[in-house]
Amino acid sequence: MKKLKKEVVKELNQHILPFWMKLKDEENGGFYGVVDYELNIDKGANKGGIAITRFLWSFSAACRITKKEEYLEYAHHAFNFLKTKVYDCKHKGLYWMLDYVGNPIDTRKHIYTQAFGIYALSEYYRITNSNEALELAKELYNLIETKGYSDERNAYMEEFNREWIETTNEMLSENGVLADITTNTHLHIIEAYTNLYRVWQSKELEDRLINLIDIFYERIFNKKTKSLGVFFDRNWNEILDLKSFGHDIEASWLIDETLKLLEMEKEEFINMVVDIAYNTADIAIQEDGSIINEKECDRTDYTRVWWGQAEAMVGFLNAYERTGDKRFLYLVKGLWGYTKDYVIDKRDNSEWFWSVESNGRPTKREIAEPWKTPYHNTRFCLEIIERVKE
Repeated sequence: MKKLKKEVVKELNQHILPFWMKLKDEENGGFYGVVDYELNIDKGANKGGIAITRFLWSFSAACRITKKEEYLEYAHHAFNFLKTKVYDCKHKGLYWMLDYVGNPIDTRKHIYTQAFGIYALSEYYRITNSNEALELAKELYNLIETKGYSDERNAYMEEFNREWIETTNEMLSENGVLADITTNTHLHIIEAYTNLYRVWQSKELEDRLINLIDIFYERIFNKKTKSLGVFFDRNWNEILDLKSFGHDIEASWLIDETLKLLEMEKEEFINMVVDIAYNTADIAIQEDGSIINEKECDRTDYTRVWWGQAEAMVGFLNAYERTGDKRFLYLVKGLWGYTKDYVIDKRDNSEWFWSVESNGRPTKREIAEPWKTPYHNTRFCLEIIERVKE
């Protein structure tokens, strides 16, 4: 694992973050929105609200963990764009999409976006002690709780217009369905609230985190299959037989982070995160070491998506720490070997491919776009750096 850590440190500091640093938009703020497969930077591309939160989190966390002050400048840059452009001063909350100048062009408010704002602002506070950032994080938290939470359903809802009137969840629905409730949004709320709790130990926030764990255990986790549901109607009925392997293993370690932070040692919750890891290992890992994307009904998608590989490495390392089962270390090494051989783009001035097809060829999709940001693979690197001791 020491060899892995050494390689990961190099990958983060010499490959991943330098790519994203070159996308800093000095003229209009934020970061350029698109780099196509041929590595052309589109300086006129739209800039995603979620994307800027992920830039803010990535550079803040990288600065905190690596101690490299150069990353702080990029965190400041991202924070400034978020508070002056992405934040809606009139109706509160973060916009979905802006044009390249920073004008809002899609003013929808998605709970997923607000959650990532909390996640990023909390991380930024950890390195700057910026009261402005912390207060904005608290404001977004209160928005989620007052606008986005349904006490009747014990669920967080999804999509709203600019004035916070609920609308159809188009942005976080896929696979031909429109979901009223998604696991993805709940996962990133618990991720965000956990990071906020690290800097703001509110009893109310603690209670909300405990409730989120209960939601995962009682509503989302399938105790028979040991996997998570993905899409639900307003009454928590699962509306599609879908297994998202990357989200499952990501949830395994993120939920465990919450358990550790709250010092919750309830056996059923610990068993849940471990069972998810074992199940994912059993059904989603391929002979080449990679993790595949998903299975819908009887149709399996064998695409190897970049973020799935990153989250699986963290998830399985966490499972090893929980169980001591060296099988999980073997899986981490296999995933890293696959990632080095196929997912990391060896071309100059590039980063990681979006995905790799089952034939081993990279998918010809953008290297950077509103959903492809430094967040997943930066976090993988930082988790390895923190977890693997010298």
